[in-house]
Amino acid sequence: MTVWLIVAGVVIAGLALSIRVVKQYERGVLFRLGRVVGVREPGLRFIIPVIDVLRRVSLRIVTMPIQSQGIITRDNVSVDVSAVAYFRVVDATKSVVAIENVYAAIDQIAQTTLRKVVGQHTLDETLAETDKINSGIRQILDVTTTEWGVDVTLVELKDIQLPESMKRAMAKQAEAEREKRAKIINAEGEAQAAAALGTASDTMMAHPLALQLRNLQTLMEIGVDHNSTVVFPAPLMSTIGELGTFLAREAAAAAPAAVSNGEAAVPAPR
Repeated sequence: MTVWLIVAGVVIAGLALSIRVVKQYERGVLFRLGRVVGVREPGLRFIIPVIDVLRRVSLRIVTMPIQSQGIITRDNVSVDVSAVAYFRVVDATKSVVAIENVYAAIDQIAQTTLRKVVGQHTLDETLAETDKINSGIRQILDVTTTEWGVDVTLVELKDIQLPESMKRAMAKQAEAEREKRAKIINAEGEAQAAAALGTASDTMMAHPLALQLRNLQTLMEIGVDHNSTVVFPAPLMSTIGELGTFLAREAAAAAPAAVSNGEAAVPAPR
C-alpha cells in the first residue's frame, strides 16, 4: 500500500511539473535539452520534466518611455528631449534566442537613436517637424530590432525643454513678428483707404455738385451735437461768394429797368 502511495505521488508530481498554461497573448518557446524544438500556441501544454524548458513570451504592445536626453542641435542649441516608444514582439523565438534582454536593448538603442536624429536637425526643425523626427527614429529602430523579432510600431517625442535664455529670445522673436504683421496690416489699410479716397476725388471732380452735397452733409454732422462752432469749408465759402456776386449783378441789371418804368409811370402836370 505504501508503495502505491509513493508511485501515485510521483505520478502526480510529474504531471504537475509537466503541465504548462500559455495565455492568449503569449507564445511558448520550447527548449529540449537546450535546443529550440518549436513554438507552443496558447492553451494547456505538456512538457517533459527536467528535459524540456518552456519560455513564455508576451506579444502585447509595450510602452517604453525614453528618458530625457541632453542633446545639442545642429545650430548648437542645447535642449532636453524625452520620447516614448511602442513596440511588440512578432517572433517569439528570435526575441529569446537572438538577444538576452530585449527590453533593455530597445531602451538603450532608443536613447542613442533619439540623440542621433535630433542632433541632425536645427532647433526650429525640432520644434516644427516632430512628425519627421518621429518617423526617422522609428525607421532606424526597425532596422535593428527586426533581427530581434521586435516590431517598433510608434515613436513620439514627448517633451522638449529649452534653456531659459532661449525661451526669452523666442518670446522676443514672436513679439517682433506680431508687431511686423500689425504694421503690414496697417500699411495695407492705409493703401486701400488712399485708393478709395482717390476714386472718390475723381468722382467729385467729375460731378462738382457732389462736393457741395458732401460739404452740406459735413455741416449737418457738425451740428448734431449742438456745437457752437461752425466751420465752413473753403469751397463752400467760394460758392457763397459767387452766389452773392450773381445776386448783385442781377440787382444791378434790374435797377435801370425799374427806374425807366418809374419815369414812364409819372403823370403829366395839369
